[in-house]
Formats: sequence, C-alpha cells, structure tokens
Amino acid sequence: MDPSKEREILLDYQYTRDKNLALQEKRIKEINEKYPDIDSLSNDIRMMGLNISKMLFNSCSDEDIETMRYELNSMIKKKSDLFEYYGIPSDYLDLKYRCPICKDTGFLESGDQCKCLKQKILQDSYRMSNLDKILEDSNFDKFNFSVFSDQEFENYELSPRENMKNIMSDIDEYLYYFKENKTCGKDNLLFTGTPGLGKTYLCSCIAREILKEGHTVIYQTAFNLMDIIEKYRFKRADYSRSDQENYNNVYETDLLIIDDLGTEMVNSFTISELFNILNSRINSKKKTIISTNLDVGMLYQVYTDRITSRIVGNFKIFEFYGPDLRLT
Repeated sequence: MDPSKEREILLDYQYTRDKNLALQEKRIKEINEKYPDIDSLSNDIRMMGLNISKMLFNSCSDEDIETMRYELNSMIKKKSDLFEYYGIPSDYLDLKYRCPICKDTGFLESGDQCKCLKQKILQDSYRMSNLDKILEDSNFDKFNFSVFSDQEFENYELSPRENMKNIMSDIDEYLYYFKENKTCGKDNLLFTGTPGLGKTYLCSCIAREILKEGHTVIYQTAFNLMDIIEKYRFKRADYSRSDQENYNNVYETDLLIIDDLGTEMVNSFTISELFNILNSRINSKKKTIISTNLDVGMLYQVYTDRITSRIVGNFKIFEFYGPDLRLT
C-alpha cells in the first residue's frame, strides 16, 4: 500500500480512539458533576485500589489484603447500585470501541493486523468494486420472496419462489457456519442461472453479512478480477506497489466473490489464472462464491474440465430460474 494511504488509515484509527476517549472523559465529568455521591465513591475506589497495590508491594499479610479487597468490592457494588438507582446504563462510562478486538489500534497483541484493518486496506486498494454503494442497496432485510413467481416454471418441480426459499434456507445455514468459523460440507457456493434472477443481489447480501462480522471480503466481477491479475502479472505501465497487495489479497481474503463468471475475456491466460485462484483457495480452505449466467454444462464447454471439475467437486451449486425479475 502507498505509505501516505497507510498513514491516512492509521490516522483514522487514532482519530477514532481520541474521539471515544474524549467522549468517555466528557461523560465522567458529567456524572461526577451531576451526582456528587458517585464522584466521592469513585475517588474512594481509586484510593482503595492504590492502597491494595502498596500492600502487595510491601508484602503485607494475606488477611489484611483480603480485608481491603472485600471493602473494595463492597464499594464497587455500591457504585453499581447508585448507577441503577439513578437510571444510568452500567456501561455508560466505559471506553467505547469501533472494533473491540483490537481496541481501535488496527493491530492484535501479537503484532498482526486486525481483520478490521485488513478490510480497510482492501477497501482502499480495490475500492471494493463500489461495494459500499452495492451494500447500501442490498441486504437481507429488504429481501422479498414475493418478487419471485409462485407459478410453475417450465419443467421445474418447484416454483421459482419455492426454489428461492430453499436457497435462502441453505444460505442462512452457510452464514451461520461462516460466522462460527465452522465447516458446513462444501464451503464454496456457485450460483447459476440466466440474467435477472437475483444472483448478484444475493451475493451482495452475503457480502454485507460477512463484513458485519469483521471478516474480509473481496467482491469483483470476473472481468475486473482478471484485470487485477493481468496488471500484476504483466507489470503494465500503470502498475503500482499496491497491485502486488491487490493480487495477494485475492488469495488471502476470507471470502472472495466472483460475479458474472464468463463475461471476462476467456483465453489460456485467464483460464490458468482462474484455476490457480480456485485451487489455492480450496487447498487453504478459503471460501469463494461464484455467480454465472452459464450452467454447469456450459462451464465445461467454456473452461477446461480441470477448472469445472474443481468447481463441481468443491462448490455447492444453486440453480436460479424463473422470469427475469427486471421485467416484472
């Protein structure tokens, strides 16, 4: 990543910490001024804590220390009771965090990047294919089964609506296992079907849910994904240092969503790169979702048996069918 961009992101973390610390200090001052008894008790608790620390340092008897700790716990309980009496939320004075995992530092105790920082870097590097805008409009709260026909369609046993309900039931299970970091059999999904049946919308809804849990997500059309790969592989004139990170992130992100597979330029290069991506992610147990207008038979025709066999063997396949929703 460009050093100036990295500084900008880390400064945003610093701003968040400063803002929340200022909010905490403001609330402490507010409570102390409004409720003198709480202020007095807070001071007593601080002094008691200091006294216990001194006793530990001076190797005082365990009995004396235990007596002081009992008094301290009594004071803390009394303060909690006062908060309840005055109707103050118990966590009102707690320091708030946008990310409780890293406490808004961007880094874990091990020194590794927190997932929230990784996601920020991804968003900056990719601009997430305008994912912010996509996620604004796509979420499960707005999902409406009534837009899918409840009439028989061609030779399918289930109506498009019943089919979508079954798909959504499986997606709910998939999200549960993803959030719990558990496996659910085939951890990758393939959405097939003609245009206008909700495949892209469903991909966006899934991306939103996974992002909310603090996981990293890359959402790219197949065309844009291959452009990223080509830019890295051939070091085009507009190549920059961040292109190396973009390329690595395709392999390392928790969830890779490839939308509109089949719309990219299909040649020996793109086929080879697609295989490398899928094979690497499958082997490293990284989850991938693919949406395509091609059915499985057409995938075998457009791509090699090698790629399609990896997809069929490692992806749970969902077929979307029905009238084009854009025309209803």
